[in-house]
Amino acid sequence: MNNALNQLQPYPFEKLRALLGGVTPAADKRAIALSIGEPKHTSPAFVAKALADNLDQMAVYPTTLGLPALRESIANWCERRFGVPAGWLDAARHVLPVNGTREALFSFTQAVVNRSDDGLIVSPNPFYQIYEGAALLAGAKPHYLACLDSNGFNPDFDAVPVDVWQRCQILFLCSPGNPTGALVPLETLKKLIALADQYDFIIAADECYSELYFDEQSPPPGLLSACAELGRSDFKRCVVFHSLSKRSNLPGLRSGFVAGDAEILKGFLLYRTYHGCAMPVQTQLASIAAWNDEAHVRDNRDLYREKFDAVLEILAPVLDVQKPDGGFYLWAKVPGNDDAAFCRDLFEQQHVTVVPGSYLSRDVDGVNPGAGRVRMALVAPLAECVEAAKRIRAFIEG
Repeated sequence: MNNALNQLQPYPFEKLRALLGGVTPAADKRAIALSIGEPKHTSPAFVAKALADNLDQMAVYPTTLGLPALRESIANWCERRFGVPAGWLDAARHVLPVNGTREALFSFTQAVVNRSDDGLIVSPNPFYQIYEGAALLAGAKPHYLACLDSNGFNPDFDAVPVDVWQRCQILFLCSPGNPTGALVPLETLKKLIALADQYDFIIAADECYSELYFDEQSPPPGLLSACAELGRSDFKRCVVFHSLSKRSNLPGLRSGFVAGDAEILKGFLLYRTYHGCAMPVQTQLASIAAWNDEAHVRDNRDLYREKFDAVLEILAPVLDVQKPDGGFYLWAKVPGNDDAAFCRDLFEQQHVTVVPGSYLSRDVDGVNPGAGRVRMALVAPLAECVEAAKRIRAFIEG
């Protein structure tokens, strides 16, 4: 067995199950889960129809590179969404379909890391746990950058020592962040690109929450936006990861893409050819339909706005919590600062499940930046989120 498997920590939900395993929740209250970030809004009917209409394609072996029509639809979407000038993204060289960002983030790390270099994989802390697992199984060492309230829940990149940048092979970004919902500002993205050039590392921007934001007039920028403003038409050292899971409420479709530096994607394509992870043709055709439509995405944002407004009206008077920049999580500071105890007692008394922030973070120099906070995923229907908020408030007020 790969001895790096012994370095993997229990997934947060395993730890949560252990925390709640011996607790009996209130029998008079039905369960409400705000723990798992699984979209619950209705999937677009036209995507389901496109999938059903092409089930005969199950008889066809898909190619790893994917259909030209899918890559073109993705390139066109990137141009529209992130202000990339027409023609910069060559669909044949700069775009690669993947089976969701989770699979892609992991496999990308395996393809990119040079095991002989004693490299670092630098990521925000708290973080999406795949970053850490991918680093360890690729033979690299994770290095965590704390995301604290004092810096808008973004890492303080100016405080990163030079020796960390020198050893960095991949810098993971997550914007809007999971679990904080913080956006990485455009000017910061430009500074990081300059650092990537100086120290020769790759920026891997996980932007799977990028389409969940609140101001329709100000879509959040992404790494491709920074490339466009810098005139960086080769997207050198820059790679973005996107998915239909959150944008289009299609987590079960397992469809996303990676786009950016053509030379990096050339190597990643070679890896994936051996990895055996081509997207089924019928899924690709359904994905084209999703990437070509924005109306259902705007409707999706409307639903989240309504939930955030309703829940925050209930919780803000009793809890230190604010609307995030994007995403569908609340990153709330709990009374008493013991996030695990808060989650356990809330589950026992109110039958509401949230995730301790310390389970989503790692201790660095004796400090866990997620400690004293909990993550609440507002993915359930409006009425259920409101009911959960009322129960949380009742629990806090005692």
